Amino acid sequence: MSAIILTSVITCPHCGGKKTEVMATDACQFFYECTSCHKLLKPLPGDCCVFCSYGTVKCPPVQQSNSCCG
Repeated sequence: MSAIILTSVITCPHCGGKKTEVMATDACQFFYECTSCHKLLKPLPGDCCVFCSYGTVKCPPVQQSNSCCG
């Protein structure tokens, strides 16, 4: 079993701004405000959270091949 990665770089689809964030292990992050352009990001259809849509690393439950957000 691989170690869970808890940091992910979110890239804003609107302005291209990037920010390294730490992911929670016990909850999904459905909304994220870009620190560059302040647009509110939401997951793409079929994704459970903003990390799965815009991050370099999927959220911890998805990394463990579990369903996310129950």
